Amino acid sequence: MAERKRPATGRGAPRGRGDRETVRLAVVVGALGVVFGDIGTSPIYTMQTVFNPADPHPVPVSAAHVFGIASLVFWSVTAIVTVTYVLLAMRVDNDGEGGIMALITLVRRRVPQGGRRPALVLATLGIFGAALFFGDSMITPAISVLSAVEGLRVVYPPLGGSTVLITAVIIVVLFAVQQRGTAVVGRVFGPVMIAWFLAIAACGIVGIARNPAILKALSPSYALGFLAGNFDIAFFSLAAIVLAVTGAEALYADMGHFGRRAITRAWLLLVFPACVLSYFGQGALILSDPAAVSSPFFLLVPHWGRWAMVLLATAATVIASQAVITGAYSVAAQAARLGYLPRLRIAHTSPTTIGQIYVPWINWLLMVSVLTLVFAFRSSVALAFAFGMAVVSTITITTLLFFYVAHDRWDTPRWLLGAGAAVLLVIDGLFVAANITKLAHGAWLPLLVGLTAFTVMTTWRRGREIVGVERRKREGSLREFVAQLRAGDLAAQTVPGTAVFLNRTAEAAPLALRANVRLNHVRHQNVIILSVETRSLPRVPAADRLTVDDLGYADDGIIHVTAHYGYTETPDLPAALRGLPARYTEAPLDLCHASYFLSKVELGTSADPRMRAWRRRLFMATAHVSADAAEHFGLPRDRTIVLGSRIDI
Repeated sequence: MAERKRPATGRGAPRGRGDRETVRLAVVVGALGVVFGDIGTSPIYTMQTVFNPADPHPVPVSAAHVFGIASLVFWSVTAIVTVTYVLLAMRVDNDGEGGIMALITLVRRRVPQGGRRPALVLATLGIFGAALFFGDSMITPAISVLSAVEGLRVVYPPLGGSTVLITAVIIVVLFAVQQRGTAVVGRVFGPVMIAWFLAIAACGIVGIARNPAILKALSPSYALGFLAGNFDIAFFSLAAIVLAVTGAEALYADMGHFGRRAITRAWLLLVFPACVLSYFGQGALILSDPAAVSSPFFLLVPHWGRWAMVLLATAATVIASQAVITGAYSVAAQAARLGYLPRLRIAHTSPTTIGQIYVPWINWLLMVSVLTLVFAFRSSVALAFAFGMAVVSTITITTLLFFYVAHDRWDTPRWLLGAGAAVLLVIDGLFVAANITKLAHGAWLPLLVGLTAFTVMTTWRRGREIVGVERRKREGSLREFVAQLRAGDLAAQTVPGTAVFLNRTAEAAPLALRANVRLNHVRHQNVIILSVETRSLPRVPAADRLTVDDLGYADDGIIHVTAHYGYTETPDLPAALRGLPARYTEAPLDLCHASYFLSKVELGTSADPRMRAWRRRLFMATAHVSADAAEHFGLPRDRTIVLGSRIDI
């Protein structure tokens, strides 16, 4: 077996210090525009939701409660975002990529290494966490845009009754422009978010200056005292306080695009301080005017600046929605490459930026779901009950996966990791328990969405395994098939040209090749059997793209090629084959006129006991979503031939 090698590319002249600083600043600004939209807009609705009188477990407005809530918000953000994600989780990556999908791939590597049972359980739990992200992707645009547009009730009450309609229009426009990509819009995301964080920080400072006593809430004694002395109130308040950490997963998930340092600097130097100042400013306002709990964020803004703040808040929430929508595209694409979803049609919207993709099926599904939530719940406060469950469940699962991977990869003493895990999981557990009390008020929604997505993902993977077993039985051994062709046991006339047969593995003979020989009694002079392998890495270096196997004979014109891709890459097979060195082929290849053969499997129903009837129907329905293979692999339409076979499951 041989591997294609390319000459090492020479490195350019080293950048000067000024150039490096410019690049670092640009990356930080970019991270501000993409990563922090969700968590950065949480101050709009968090304090309002905590003191919402319509809550089934309301927090009475009093000085002691305001101090306790402000302290709980500060220390919750510190423990979950700063400690769990920024200081700990972001130190564990999969070849530079972060997020729950990266942790899942790291955990799955433990399965064949003796950690089968716990690794399988945690990997399955991780898939459920990824499924919950789809619920988050539906709720975030709805609650974010609604909360910003609701500012109209403060600045111009006559428009207050139109907030739902205005929100719906903004959401439709947002999803409609997704197919154009975010390359152009993305350039202004960073500056807009910088303006947003500076604005909310300034308003927070003004509020604190009017009642600086609120700064005493920085002491953890107020948070602990509130929990200990008023547990019946403090416990239920956690279901709303968790809104302050929405978007924490984005810091980790987008690490591959911006790097740990850029995200850490942006969080510690701007985002975290700005959010804390806004929360404490709102707390100071409520201390002075308890009636301000109706909309403390917008009432904190001076009268002359409220229209501008509503517009800025709307822009910021659109950016937050954009980030979570593209995140849903990324999670869906990665899940498909890892075998948990069918092959999806993916469009790359930027010729220069990796990861800017558009997945039409996910886009329109999300739009319909978001609009349904907007018209069903009609206010950000009502949606908040549903939002918290999705957030805290994902955070808890991420914490579990992180400590399992850290135990495997780090040399840190077990007792220290155990102590850290215990503290953070107790905090997460309190938030989960508090949100469970909101099940009847909307918290069931993300669980239902997550459970549905989880069922679809696991059913698809199980169905693929069953179909794969049946395919292997029909395909037979590739090497035996090649030996039969060479020995003349299979009557086949050799015709000029090059044929490329896509196949799932290097062991089985493609169904299309068998059908061509059995029915047409021909084989091409040059035959390439091409398999695609998705590695548990984000990207595969170009030098490691192809692996070639002569299948035991160096003169029969039949070779097997494996194209290796990372789970964030989209395969372009003709381009990959053009890089195949002539020394690895058994004859000159005419790839410009090559024919590509696909083996299509038509699914039928049977009484197979390996899958329940309802899951069988779900698997077959999901198969209809699968994207066209020729388009997915970049094959030329006019030279692609599809040969089918039926398999009953």
